[in-house]
Amino acid sequence: MTTPSAAGIEIEGVHLAYGDHPVLADISLSIAPGEFFALLGPSGSGKSTLLRLIAGFNFANRGRVRIAGHDVAALPPWKRDVGMVFQNYALWPHMTVAENVAFGLEERRWPKDRVRVRVREMLELVSLAGLGERRPSQLSGGQQQRVAIARTLAIEPRVLLLDEPLSNLDAKLRASTGVELKRLQRRLGITTVFVTHDQQEAMTIADRLAVLDQGVIQQVGAPRELYDAPANRFVAEFVGSINLYPARIAARDGGATRTVSVDGLGSATVPADRVGAGVPDGEAHVSLAFRPHAASTGSAPAPDALAFDAEIANAEFLGEFVRYELAIGTMRATADLPHARHAPTLTPGTRARFCVPANELLVLADASHG
Repeated sequence: MTTPSAAGIEIEGVHLAYGDHPVLADISLSIAPGEFFALLGPSGSGKSTLLRLIAGFNFANRGRVRIAGHDVAALPPWKRDVGMVFQNYALWPHMTVAENVAFGLEERRWPKDRVRVRVREMLELVSLAGLGERRPSQLSGGQQQRVAIARTLAIEPRVLLLDEPLSNLDAKLRASTGVELKRLQRRLGITTVFVTHDQQEAMTIADRLAVLDQGVIQQVGAPRELYDAPANRFVAEFVGSINLYPARIAARDGGATRTVSVDGLGSATVPADRVGAGVPDGEAHVSLAFRPHAASTGSAPAPDALAFDAEIANAEFLGEFVRYELAIGTMRATADLPHARHAPTLTPGTRARFCVPANELLVLADASHG
């Protein structure tokens, strides 16, 4: 089976509006050949619109879209060398699995013998060999999705586009199918872009991802980068769980650190590399944040750490860790403490002292919407 060479995607200054309502606001993005890239964001963020624009189902008011270096902004979908798998899979119910996979090849007038060989190759590729004579209704949701992927890959596109590819599956099947999807993509080396609103799904599968909100790219990076160093408050709240509080910068130490204070919680000295983009140099109102797993008990805090006393409001045993809801005056926080077999669980109603190391803190500005 031959595999087409992967193609990079370049999006430059793309703007799309419906009347006075901007849907994509001057989007620029570079996706490397062979990369598994995710577009992540809430409903209405513009992620599906951007995917359809790459596919050729939407057209921008201005800007350029290049695939393998060629400007395709004015080309229809069938001339872009891309394949798209839709959220509902769009399989023909009256056709067999094999006939569905063969559909695009027959439309391109491939010889019958070649179609037969290609269909067999595709079904073997997606682990559906022997199911070619079944109807889509006789398959599970995960199998139907693999038929849709096989049909798309059969025409040898250089880019694979997936719109919410796992959303119709239950939680257990979603996880296993995501792993299979990544394994298939790695085997083929095809440039793949997929849309999702599920941050866990995006971080598990994607090499890199772009977080969108209100038609603006908030941040682009590897999953770990977005989780550990979100660019702004929106990304911090959207990618993973986080504790986030209104704060103020009380002092700056020669550009190296910021002393940040939260009323009712305390103050800490935060390293410069934990200060997000857009945070003013001088005194200013910002947000101070930390992930639940960054909080700990039982050790003396370092001088620059954030330390506070809290009442245990609730304890939820989750196997590998215990999730505590903390009451700090009128404020709330979440702390995830590792579970060990003989470690005691903090009891609701008791008090404990928690600390968060300075290098686990984040100082963030509000998100930008352009």
